[in-house]
Amino acid sequence: MRLVRSPEGRTPSPDQAGTPSPPLTSPRIPPLREAKTHRDAWLDAAFAMLAEGGVDNVRVEPLARRLKVTKGGFYWHFKDRADLLAVMLVRWRDGRAEVITRHAQPGPDETAEDVLRRLLARYLNHPNPRGAAIEMGVRDWARHDAEAAEAVAAVDHERLSRVVPLFEALGLDVDEAQARARLFYAYVFGQNLLSPSTNAAEAERQKDRITAILLGGCGR
Repeated sequence: MRLVRSPEGRTPSPDQAGTPSPPLTSPRIPPLREAKTHRDAWLDAAFAMLAEGGVDNVRVEPLARRLKVTKGGFYWHFKDRADLLAVMLVRWRDGRAEVITRHAQPGPDETAEDVLRRLLARYLNHPNPRGAAIEMGVRDWARHDAEAAEAVAAVDHERLSRVVPLFEALGLDVDEAQARARLFYAYVFGQNLLSPSTNAAEAERQKDRITAILLGGCGR
């Protein structure tokens, strides 16, 4: 058997000479299970952490612990934390725009007033605590971040642009329609900041009264 010289000049023993080198591995490649952790799982966890503690709470290592994987899997889907935050803003912005576009679309037999009443009922009778907490987290984020502020402004514009025409369709001029649309959203989102009423009957009477104020002076 011909012996192979080692790099150091020593002659290995015959049983070492034909031993293949161990495969090279990269520490940057996470285990397959972690690589397959779906991108949406990282985003869902990030939004949950945003809702719980604001944008400063959204960090790669705590996210990985929440998902019970190492942080290496994160980098299969995002370049870094800044990339994750940018993707979150796009997803939130586009998701909110899609929701209001879909819900503000009149049905075959709906009037503009019917749509406004349906929207009010949806917001007030079917609250979404998680969505409200995320919205508050994004809006707080927007107070000190230009990209977040841009996303919030885009969502506000989209919401108002869908509701203003409904008020105009009820006979209001554009200035009054814009004012009513702002009152509309101030009301439905402001409810999330108030403690819930313990008197269900009184709460329903208040909803009816506020709806009458919002739609007051509007003709079908």
